Amino acid sequence: MANHKSAEKRIRQTERRTAVNGARVSRIRTFVKKVEVAIATGDKTAAAEAFKQAQPEMQRGVSKGVLHRNTVSRKLSRLSSRIKAL
Repeated sequence: MANHKSAEKRIRQTERRTAVNGARVSRIRTFVKKVEVAIATGDKTAAAEAFKQAQPEMQRGVSKGVLHRNTVSRKLSRLSSRIKAL
């Protein structure tokens, strides 16, 4: 347990940031899931539209520091290639 005021403040800040980051990652996963569902149904236009919405969300995750840029790059590339293959 924290023994200093600054350590107690750090704990409070960490709790808030964890909640925000968790919500952000969850939102990204939801957008990716929409793309996955559209790909599974075989609807290329819906998949492309869902991908256009998911892409900025994933990039925002990179800029906010919740995801690594290479991870997002890889996932976007793989989703894109799957959409093109439809």
